[in-house]
Amino acid sequence: MSAHRTGTERDEVLADFDDAVNMSAGELEEWLATDESWSVGQHKEGEESTGHASGRRIVALLRTDRDSLSDDDLAHMRKVVGYVRRHLGQPPGGDARDSRWRYSLMNWGHDPQR
Repeated sequence: MSAHRTGTERDEVLADFDDAVNMSAGELEEWLATDESWSVGQHKEGEESTGHASGRRIVALLRTDRDSLSDDDLAHMRKVVGYVRRHLGQPPGGDARDSRWRYSLMNWGHDPQR
């Protein structure tokens, strides 16, 4: 993303991120400390998953003043929106409350049970 991002584009990314991320920084931080959070996602043995690392970054983004967000921050926000939208379109059958699908989405800041 260029530093010449228009206000409208920036506003769209922020609005989409706010729609996708329905957990507060504190809620997400608590979730990321759970065994369930660590149990999902693509990762090598003993390493943090991509989604878990993204969750830590989302916590930081939620705590960052909006005027201080960099183009790299906005790019990650856009990645979060894409992930959440894609996965919401692929729900498992039955009760998803304790599913890997829900846990993975929660690592990305979205609790589909809300």
